[in-house]
Amino acid sequence: MLTVHHLNNSRSQRVLWLMEELELDYDIKRYQRDPETNLAPPELEAVHPLGKSPVLTDGECTVIESGAIIDYVLRIHGNGRLRPPEGSAAHEAYLQWLHYAEGSAMLPLMLKMYTARLPDGGEALQPRIDGELDRHLGYLDGALAGGEWFVDDTFSGADIQLSFVAEIAPLLYSLAHFPNLAAFRERIQARPAYRRALEKGGDYAFGPG
Repeated sequence: MLTVHHLNNSRSQRVLWLMEELELDYDIKRYQRDPETNLAPPELEAVHPLGKSPVLTDGECTVIESGAIIDYVLRIHGNGRLRPPEGSAAHEAYLQWLHYAEGSAMLPLMLKMYTARLPDGGEALQPRIDGELDRHLGYLDGALAGGEWFVDDTFSGADIQLSFVAEIAPLLYSLAHFPNLAAFRERIQARPAYRRALEKGGDYAFGPG
């Protein structure tokens, strides 16, 4: 049985969305952040030593990292859905977007969030961070020009993986200059499977307002 170890207000929400898109049979084990520290509870460390979410368990198999989880679920349980055929140019693009979301795009967003907690707001670093945000958000916005989805204008697991970037970005940086990315955010949040995942997942601060 597939089990999503789901932490409120976290990246694991997109794993629930993936499950709903595929209409898979799965369980949810819920964890709540500490109200004071906002950290995951120690119970998650019993599932994986890092104590982070998302974690997927499938029988004796434990998978961490959102991109790896999406890749695993689609390879093992997707029956060819939501991913281009292996060996195709579209599949190579799909893999790049799958890794780009956390490997590159999230870094300046996380820096923006953490430096905001410093006494001076990380003032000296802000021009560099903002420059990187403009670069990455502009790259995403340009990739969506003239289309709705990132790979061959066909909805895929890459769009699910990139959803967290599009959802957290406007909380830290304006999307006024990135209309295609803003429209992507609205588009994903309108999908029926996304809405079902919200109902099952509970608190999610980065969803529709």
